[in-house]
Amino acid sequence: MASNGTQQAFSLDEVLQAMLTMRGGDSDKKKKAHEYLESFQKSSTAWTTTITILQSNADADVKLFAATTLRGKITYDLQTQVPTSAVLAVRTQLLDLLKRYAPGPKPIRVQLCVCLAILAIQMQDWKDVLSVVVSTLGDESHACILDFLRVLPEEVTEGRKITLTDEELSARTTELLEQNAPQVVQLLINYAHSSRAAATNPQLFECITSWLREVPINEIVKSPLLNIVFNALESDSSFQAAAECISTMVRETREIDDNVETIQILLPRIIALQPKIQKVVEDEDVESYKSLTKLFGEAGSAWAVAIARESSHFRPLVDAILECAARDKDREVIEYTFDFWYDLKQYLVLEKYIESRMQLLDVYAKLVDILLSHLEYPESETGNERDLFDGDREAEEKFREFRHLMGDTLKDCCEIMGVSQCLAKVHDAIKIWMQKYAGLANGASVPHWQKLEAPLFSMRAMGRMVTKEENTILPQLMPLLVQMPAHEKLRFATIMVLGRYTEWTSLHPDFLSPQFNYIVSSFDTDSKEIVRAAAMAIKYFCTDCKHLLSQQVVQLQQFYDQILDKLPEVSQEEITEGVATVVSVQPKEEIYKLLKLFCDPLVQRLMTKANNATDNDKKLVVADHLQLITIFAQSVVMLPPVERGQEDPAVKYWQEVFPVLSKVLENFLDFIPICERVCRCWRFMVISHRGAMAPILPDMANQLATGFTASKQGCFLWVTGAILREFSDDREHVDQAMTEHIYVFFEAQATNVLRFLSELSPLDLPDVTEDFFRLVVDGLLYYPQKFIPSAIFPPVFEAALSVLVLEQREPLSATLHYIRDVLGWGSQYAPTSYDHLPAQVTDQLRVIVRQLLLAQGETLVKRLLAGMMITFPKDCFADASGALLTLFEIFPDETAAWVDRTLRILPQGTVTPVEIDRLMAKIKEKLNTNDTGDVRQIRSILQDFTNTYRRRYVAPRDGLGALEGSRFRFAG
Repeated sequence: MASNGTQQAFSLDEVLQAMLTMRGGDSDKKKKAHEYLESFQKSSTAWTTTITILQSNADADVKLFAATTLRGKITYDLQTQVPTSAVLAVRTQLLDLLKRYAPGPKPIRVQLCVCLAILAIQMQDWKDVLSVVVSTLGDESHACILDFLRVLPEEVTEGRKITLTDEELSARTTELLEQNAPQVVQLLINYAHSSRAAATNPQLFECITSWLREVPINEIVKSPLLNIVFNALESDSSFQAAAECISTMVRETREIDDNVETIQILLPRIIALQPKIQKVVEDEDVESYKSLTKLFGEAGSAWAVAIARESSHFRPLVDAILECAARDKDREVIEYTFDFWYDLKQYLVLEKYIESRMQLLDVYAKLVDILLSHLEYPESETGNERDLFDGDREAEEKFREFRHLMGDTLKDCCEIMGVSQCLAKVHDAIKIWMQKYAGLANGASVPHWQKLEAPLFSMRAMGRMVTKEENTILPQLMPLLVQMPAHEKLRFATIMVLGRYTEWTSLHPDFLSPQFNYIVSSFDTDSKEIVRAAAMAIKYFCTDCKHLLSQQVVQLQQFYDQILDKLPEVSQEEITEGVATVVSVQPKEEIYKLLKLFCDPLVQRLMTKANNATDNDKKLVVADHLQLITIFAQSVVMLPPVERGQEDPAVKYWQEVFPVLSKVLENFLDFIPICERVCRCWRFMVISHRGAMAPILPDMANQLATGFTASKQGCFLWVTGAILREFSDDREHVDQAMTEHIYVFFEAQATNVLRFLSELSPLDLPDVTEDFFRLVVDGLLYYPQKFIPSAIFPPVFEAALSVLVLEQREPLSATLHYIRDVLGWGSQYAPTSYDHLPAQVTDQLRVIVRQLLLAQGETLVKRLLAGMMITFPKDCFADASGALLTLFEIFPDETAAWVDRTLRILPQGTVTPVEIDRLMAKIKEKLNTNDTGDVRQIRSILQDFTNTYRRRYVAPRDGLGALEGSRFRFAG
């Protein structure tokens, strides 16, 4: 749809040709065809074309596209493209098409049923929907009637897509669902009794499921439908649909106290299904097994509080769920029980349910045994120990994810049984393996290692639940761990366990040395996976046992220096984090010396790598290595800070390193990753060392200014923002002259960016735009009394308006945050974080902001509405509508006028004057009340309108017409 309201021509042959192109392999042609078909779907031509296709002998996929298009037309375009007098004809055509497609294909029939349901919602004068549909389709179209009945509640529930008011939609919901519910129930009963095939038709149960949310559940369970549904479990064809239907019934009884009678009816019927578990397992009927497990699991979760209250009465249900888990040899269904074990645990841990907890201890104990068996890796069918899944990578990934889910359930068991009891089962499993197989292990050849690895994994999974004070089982387990056979998966699992229990080890120092030595020796293996795990474990040992390792800090540096170059990048960072943590807790007088010991070799490596960086790959190595220096800068911080006037030993060292980093930066200003890593390092220096960084700040500011001027990279603005935050007016122990210099530096940087943005469109450098508006957010947050009255404040806001033409989420989000912060200063009360400012100052700032908004408000409304209706990604809607809401709160009448004028310059044919009048009437109605809640509803009113418009509108290739954004110009 063009911006001037003219329609692009869409011939039937062209539409069919585009559909044919979509089947091909040419991606460029497919993209153009997709764009063409999208435009076609939103055109008024689509009404007749889709109906023509549906009445033709076209291929099934073309007809399905036509039916789907028709669904969208009725949802979004009925009011704007179809005269009121023609709506009845649309209904007639739809009913005729439904009769035509009643035998199938089902996907097309379902789409047409959805079309009719959406039409029924909008035809508010159509009061006899059910009787008209049933009588028109006749007795030979049961499948079609059932499909329509199934989708009707679903579409009414999704009614916000449709352009009805809340009141109209509510009234229509009552007419279509509540008033028709008794008739629908009787229709379904009559149909079920009509034949044996009808009573086992899956469509029947899908239909009942759909209406369960509309019909009181006790009416269903007291009707003949309950027997019909449970009897359907005896038929293979209807088993899954009937089981899902019962599951939905159960979910509707979650409010236990309101559904006691219904639960009393359902419980024995569900418990009576337990013998079917064995049958479906023996028949290897996996889908029925899943449906049955889901049914038991849903019942358990829905009635968890009832089980906690009356555990003996509900015990058969709990046993059935446990049996589903126990019989699942191939891990097909056990995941459907996990929610139940969690939900029940949430109640059983409460003191009031302690008796039930004791009665169900044996269930959770059995569950731990079941989980331990399921955690075992499979035996390789080919005997290849290195590929246990015989090349099936999807199965391997699924198993890994599945183990972590089981780990969560093990934690639930720990909360019920107690950690020591669960660990005792791990201990028993390890001892049993050692008694049976330890003597048969030979090097890396370990028989039945899976039975040893599973308890190790479970021990790791339980780690979060184990307290540092556990002194019963862990002292027995830990010596066994460092004696594990040299099998790759066993060593990996052991390392992961040791890394998980480092907090415990910190309180049990006798165990530290053998564990740490075990980890260090693991770096000598050829396995990359083990080396990565060992690096991670070193990080945790150094973090949690940092004080215990202090005496070995020099040896730790020697180990670190020897091993570093052999590690992958991620492991280098992890082990660096660890050793830096140990350095950070050393005495203040040792910090400078230790930083030189650890970091001088890193700096030397950096210079060597920089000198050799002749191509991009080698430059990336330089960028990665800079991260290791950043970790030390971030981690080794004086706490508490040194007294004012004293030298910070860490900053003293970074002063020596700063010229090296500056030189690297200057040499690689044209390589973004290195610029970003150097700036990241400086940013963390400022954030971590705060006021102590004052001696380095002048040189750093010079580098940031010249760096941005030369490279136009946003990373230089990151550091500027960090400096703003750490040296703002309200910070303690910051010299006033220093804050003044920093604000001047901020203005200079902002002015440079404004000049830059004036020369280029925001479309050309969205990353710089994002970084700039994150910077000015900081400027407004920390220096409002300087920034708002400044000469650059109005042009920064104008630049923000120009950015709102973008379609990328990140720069838009940053810009919208800035705009919302500015609007906050225009509202009745200044943001609460500025309580330290005198009231007279905040009043003056409010006046300045309001003057700016009066001058730029209409442009802001245009940009926000154009974005919400046409260009913004969905993630930006909340901020855009929030900005509009604040503008309404500041200037209600003016903003309403701006919105009205903006809507009336929308492209002709995309929205009717009646719709605009209705929208503005709603807005003014909310504004005329004194209720803040009503005013806030304007936000959702605008969101609903813009969502509907967005679907309807095709952005033209020749621009947005009167909504087009203007280019930002800065003369400063």
